[in-house]
Amino acid sequence: MAVFRPFKAIRPLPEFASKVAALPYDVMNSKEAAEMVKGNPCSFLHVDKAEIDLPEGTALYSEQVYNKAKENLDKLVSENICAQDSEARFYIYRQIMNGRSQTGLAGCVSIDDYRNNVIKKHELTRADKEADRINHVDFCDANTGPIFLTYRPKSEVAAILADWCASHTPEYDFVTDNGITNTVWVIDSDEINAKISAIFAGVDYLYIADGHHRAASAVKVGLKRREQYPDYDGSEEFNYFLAVLFDCNELEIMDYNRVIKDLNGNTEDEFVSKISEKFTVEAVGKNAYKPESAHTFGMLLGGNWYKLTAKDGTFDSADPVNSLDVSILQNNLISPILGIDDPRTDKRIDFVGGIRGLDELERRTNEDMCLAFSMFPTTLRELMDIADAGQIMPPKSTWFEPKLLSGLFIHNLK
Repeated sequence: MAVFRPFKAIRPLPEFASKVAALPYDVMNSKEAAEMVKGNPCSFLHVDKAEIDLPEGTALYSEQVYNKAKENLDKLVSENICAQDSEARFYIYRQIMNGRSQTGLAGCVSIDDYRNNVIKKHELTRADKEADRINHVDFCDANTGPIFLTYRPKSEVAAILADWCASHTPEYDFVTDNGITNTVWVIDSDEINAKISAIFAGVDYLYIADGHHRAASAVKVGLKRREQYPDYDGSEEFNYFLAVLFDCNELEIMDYNRVIKDLNGNTEDEFVSKISEKFTVEAVGKNAYKPESAHTFGMLLGGNWYKLTAKDGTFDSADPVNSLDVSILQNNLISPILGIDDPRTDKRIDFVGGIRGLDELERRTNEDMCLAFSMFPTTLRELMDIADAGQIMPPKSTWFEPKLLSGLFIHNLK
């Protein structure tokens, strides 16, 4: 049974929402963040990437950076750019990108549900990335970025969201520079909020779509607070962390494509001959090829595109991980032929989110890579089936768009 409860969000005053809201910290580097905040002292990147306000060369993971993040968060409140709600609420968050909308609920989920696998994971986390966000949450005493969760459809939730949005004026409604509409409604009805919590109490599992490191870090800070306050009774805010929950039918996973540095000593003809043992190879020409079905791949080599189709025997259809396209490509081509056994760490491979389009693959193969693969997107059902089986997806399997903005809801751990 999932715990999902309203909370007293620290959030922007309506006139500042579009200025505060920012892309999540992990989709840009420090230099890019510094450029993005020029002329906008309200941007939440001053909190999420506080190194941009410190002298160049400051160590990214120093206490200086985390203290600056806390200082900048407090400043948003002291300067009346953000304020904390007086009552606990759920918040409806809708995003529209290229005509497709996704509508979710911002609230708090339980660190115990994470620990007990009511909140299911599908990715491994890295200790160094966890350590950074642990310090960030700990110093700020707040969850500053929401975890992106999904659940199997619940018609009762969908009806509540549709009714509320149709009958109430949004608190925020703005379009970001990249053309994505962001709209927020505040559910200020105790009765409706209680009903939402009760519905989710009947949901068996929630699934992390995006934000595994943020989730793991938030949980570890909560456990640290329990050690600091051994008389805790479970109602304290540090027992919960910030999330936005979406019906899985609302979401879309984009392709997550691959680019490779070299052919591992093979000539182009040798390489094509070797991959032909496991894949049917069809020449497409100069026009970019985007796969239209599972188990097919686009390949860009020597300025020409090819369609690859996995042959029988390349995967076990009964194995939810082995039958993923990213696994098929890794296990039958990238590892045995290109010699890239650990795509997490090997510098000869890089990954390109589908939002960048196939033009980016062509650009990379013209500049610093020699080979690219376009992928058919992983589905939400595959993600949930793998999480249900207690298995882990290969790295860089999913790319979600649009990204949830940070700064619209902040969860105070006090």
